[in-house]
Amino acid sequence: MSKETVIDLRSDTVTLPNREMRQAMLSAELGDDVIDVDPTVERLQRVIAERLGHEAAIFMPSGTMTNQVGLRLHCRPGDEFLCEERCHIFNFEQGAFAQLSGLVARTIPTETALLQLSDVQSLIRPPSEHMTRTRLLCLENTHNLGGGRIHPLETVQELCQWAKQNGLATHLDGARLFNAVVATGIEASRWGSLFDSVSVCFSKGLGAPVGSALCGSRDLIDEARFHRKLFGGAMRQSGVLAAAALYALEHQVDRLEEDHRHAKILADGVLRSESLTLDPSAVDSNIVIFKVDPNWGTAPEFVKALADRDVRMMPFSRHHVRAVTHMHVDEPMAKHAAAVVEAVAAWDA
Repeated sequence: MSKETVIDLRSDTVTLPNREMRQAMLSAELGDDVIDVDPTVERLQRVIAERLGHEAAIFMPSGTMTNQVGLRLHCRPGDEFLCEERCHIFNFEQGAFAQLSGLVARTIPTETALLQLSDVQSLIRPPSEHMTRTRLLCLENTHNLGGGRIHPLETVQELCQWAKQNGLATHLDGARLFNAVVATGIEASRWGSLFDSVSVCFSKGLGAPVGSALCGSRDLIDEARFHRKLFGGAMRQSGVLAAAALYALEHQVDRLEEDHRHAKILADGVLRSESLTLDPSAVDSNIVIFKVDPNWGTAPEFVKALADRDVRMMPFSRHHVRAVTHMHVDEPMAKHAAAVVEAVAAWDA
């Protein structure tokens, strides 16, 4: 490994478009997607809606926006949605559901970060003028803070069926849904069609520079267009960005398996280190989270020691570190990063 090589494992959002993706962006057919139609955006929306088993989709700048528009579509001010306590919507979107839409989050603690039917069955509030109204169930798949864990399809089916039977809408934060698709071999449409709305990102493991989509029924997405404008997400010649997302869908989904394989190489390095604990203990996709023994030091100190050796990761709490594999990390780089992790862990801080 060259001394000049920096291995950046902070996130799969650090990926850069390759030459072919840039060429697709350069040659994209464009229009004004606000006052008329951008043909490349329109094509992306058709493709991703069909891929996820829905009638329609709408392109937006970020996964935070698609999530927040999704929540807003299903709830009115004062309504409550159910979510796992470590989910992205609750922890990493500035409480936008409250700031922008006046919603209440009811967070549910779990040991694994994956909701089970037994976790939610008693949580729907009875009709009462004294209480908020429970309107929506949100899931995240794969689960970021859960270490990239994948909700088993059978559990997701149970949860969505329960929600429907009890009059709740369902929303999936599927920022890394295609990681679940590749890891399980289960088609995206089987996951996506279970939900009333699905948010999916193109700018993570798929490697596009910008963009997410919200999928749902045609009526729901027509309404979403109204709220996208309100949130400032309506873009003009956005086919330049949509072309990159289309390229990613056509050429860079299957290769996610490589990221999963490289994540397991990193995890093996963690498991060989007495000062570190893999948390969770299994790696389902491309995210590795490990705990630093307090006797060694803190996660920020551990990350700094890694950076001094040209390996970049992210402190995820005082004692947890996150590493995310992606297309710019090949197998030799993953093995080198694992060796650096072991070396730093063995150092007496």
